[in-house]
Amino acid sequence: MTRPITLFTGQWADLPFEEVCELASGWGYDGLEIACWGDHLDVALGATDADYIAGRRQILDKYGLKVFAISNHLTGQAVCDDPIDQRHQGILSPAVWGDGDPEGVRRRAAAALMDTARTAANLGVDTVVGFTGSSIWKYVAMFPPVSQEAVDAGYQDFADRWNPILDVFDEVGVRFAHEVHPSEIAYDYWTTRRALDAIGHRPAFGLNWDPSHFIWQDLDPADFILEFADRIYHVDCKDVKLAVGNGRNGRLGSHLAWADLRRGWDFVSTGHGDVPWERCFRALNTIGYTGPISVEWEDAGMDRLVGAPSALEFVRKNLFDAPTAAFDAAFTSH
Repeated sequence: MTRPITLFTGQWADLPFEEVCELASGWGYDGLEIACWGDHLDVALGATDADYIAGRRQILDKYGLKVFAISNHLTGQAVCDDPIDQRHQGILSPAVWGDGDPEGVRRRAAAALMDTARTAANLGVDTVVGFTGSSIWKYVAMFPPVSQEAVDAGYQDFADRWNPILDVFDEVGVRFAHEVHPSEIAYDYWTTRRALDAIGHRPAFGLNWDPSHFIWQDLDPADFILEFADRIYHVDCKDVKLAVGNGRNGRLGSHLAWADLRRGWDFVSTGHGDVPWERCFRALNTIGYTGPISVEWEDAGMDRLVGAPSALEFVRKNLFDAPTAAFDAAFTSH
């Protein structure tokens, strides 16, 4: 298997970084997608302190792990969001939240994303995964009626705030992989097209493919890979199970907690949901994706110490490489 299988540490940030490394190594993961919260990775230190970076690498080396990507979803969310409120205070560092003034939060979040790019470069990593936030997600229901001018202004706001961040990504040779996800500037097929247009399709901005967010929106995750082949910079492997069709459970979640059986969908253990994994893996082969397959554990109905190793087993069993050139030659010669 040519592609490494990694564990995203975002759902493990309540544990010390070294403890997560020990667990992932013991289960057999090849490496990590390191979250920039908890004590896992401090981007203010990582951007400037060589000794701090050396210390992170020492821990990874101790457990035989590599790092292929780092992720700063939580801080990225605050770059464009409107409103900025108590929800953001709950996910942001005190340094980014500051006094809570919304525009100040956005500017400090943008600066932290720039430091995230520098930290990635110092770690020898070429991909940062994360969210962008959105000033127009609040209009998703389109009622009360929303003017086209308001929508256009949202994409312009995204471009104005993210182009300076992407300039730093270009300077240090790192790419940003936006996770297409509800509450972001790009959350489905058409909004992804519009977001790419807004920043001029610059190479620094690509996509993190996570199929779970497509299924409950009735989108084809394999087709998405083929449509955005040149922009798939990273892959998060997460499953989702629909529970609609009974006349009660809706796709919007009904303001119910994860794992509540009245929800119309929920994240589940990889391989136990509705993601068409074989078609998706074939699509990744078709576009020549050779980067990491990162397991993101979010099944609120299963103990993560059971689920994370089972997810690794599923991916190892079901992920397959594209045919070799020798096979292609033999096949076409008949």
